[in-house]
Formats: sequence, structure tokens, C-alpha cells
Amino acid sequence: MLDKNKIKLGIAPIGWTNDDMPDLGKENTFQQCVSEMALAGFAGTEIGGKYPKEEEELKKALTLRGLQICNCWFSSFLISKPYEETEAEFIRQTDFLKAMGAKVIGVSEQSHSIQGIMDQPVFQGKYEMNDREWQLLTEGLNKLGKIAKDKGMCLTFHHHIGTVVQTEEEIDRFMESVDPELVYLLFDSGHLSLAGIDPVKVLKKYVDRTRHVHLKDMRSPVAEKAKRENWSFLKGVREGIFTVPGDGDVDFAPIFQVLEASGYQGWAVVEAEQDPAKANPLEYAIKARTYIAEKTGL
Repeated sequence: MLDKNKIKLGIAPIGWTNDDMPDLGKENTFQQCVSEMALAGFAGTEIGGKYPKEEEELKKALTLRGLQICNCWFSSFLISKPYEETEAEFIRQTDFLKAMGAKVIGVSEQSHSIQGIMDQPVFQGKYEMNDREWQLLTEGLNKLGKIAKDKGMCLTFHHHIGTVVQTEEEIDRFMESVDPELVYLLFDSGHLSLAGIDPVKVLKKYVDRTRHVHLKDMRSPVAEKAKRENWSFLKGVREGIFTVPGDGDVDFAPIFQVLEASGYQGWAVVEAEQDPAKANPLEYAIKARTYIAEKTGL
């Protein structure tokens, strides 16, 4: 069983509205989203595109519902744009997160990413970095990690299908190259599974360097169809390639065991982007919360 004093459960707003495909969940408001998160029994949330940009407005809405901000997605462009551009935006975002009480920022390198291209097959044509680009990425992240650390925060890196850090080999090279005191891992069970990687193997290897966890399930039949028919990442999302823990084919029992054995402290966040017209967000949030309670005691 997992320790409630060490791990807090959150849920991402992407099940209600999708920032990459705004037509998915366009009818769902911010107020509905956070109200249903609280109703389902979660303690925290990551920041979505519909969230208020003013600190006081966001704090008030969350306090009314007993929710906290735990993280926010941050797109870096360290291998395709001047470092200073990413740094300026990173400082702005970490300042906002710190004001909201968050300790983590989740960074994904979006240079040459194919995840957001509607007609690009996600299992084909992924960009591979050369040695110079690897250096730009890891040295840039070390600098950003130092900025975060100086604010009492952690930079966690989100490996993600369709990006320059997707494969097991890329994750290993990345973790070997960054400063372990400045850059940590954002572990995502769904993206590893979709990439054909054993999530338990990766978590066992890097759990001591993991500072944020995404609990994402995957429907294997949909993933197999996506590969056969050369779907894009976004089409896969629309067709239900991901779902909440307990509703797909990822085996979470050993993942929970690794987290327990390691004494992991931090947030575990349900993140399952689906079409809310097909998968009612509140229903699936409750389904995830019930499953996690049954399996972990949280």
C-alpha cells in the first residue's frame, strides 16, 4: 500500500478539455473541470489552457474546492531556438507555479516534435538528435534546472512519444547526460507503453530520480490499430488510445509496488487525454480514483 503522507493524487484537465485539439471538450468550462476533480476525490491538478492566468483568481477557485496546483506542462525549444527564449518563458512559468505553491515543472522538448501534427504518423519519421543537439538539450536543461532549484522547485523532464526523447535508448542517454541534482524524470506509464517500452523497467531504473508521476493507461487494441493504419498521435487520442488507470491494458500493480518500495514522495497524477464526448470526464475520474484507492490505499 502507498503512504498517504508521501504521495498525493492529482488529475490533469486534459480529460475535460484538450489544449492541442480545442474542439475536444470546448463545451467544458474551467469551473466544471475543477469542481468535478474535487467531486471525484482528487487533491491536485495540473494547469490547463482554460485556467485563469491571474494568481488570485486561480487560487480562489482552487481553495473553494480543496485543490492544489501540482505541475504545469512547459514546452522547451532548446535545440531549435536561442536558449534565452526558452529561459525567459521558463522563468515566467516557474514564478507563476511557485506563487501557486507548486514544487514541480514538467518540461518537454518540442523542437521537431511530431506529436501535434494531425496527418503525421506518430510511429514514423521521428526526429533523432545529433551529438551537438544532445549537448544543447542537456546543457540547456541543466541551466533551467538550476533556475528551478534556486526557487525551491524541481525540473522534471517528460519523455513523450513523437518527441526527441521517446525510446528507451534515448531516455537512458538523457538520464546519463543531465545533472542528477538539477534535472529529474517525469515518469509516464502511458507514453512508455505506447512506445513499446516496459514502464516497470524504466521506473525501477530511475525511481530515485523521479519527481513526478503520470498514471496513464493504454488500450492495446487501439494502439495496434494506430500502428497498422499509420495514425497520428492526435488521431490516436481522438480514437481512445489512452484511458484512465484500470480501464486499459497497463499493469499498474508492479508500478505501484516500485513506488512503494522506493519510498517515492510527490504527486501521482491521472493523465488520460480522451474525447470527453465519448468518455465522460467525471465518470472516468471517479473510475480512476476508485481503482487507485482499491489498489494502493490512497
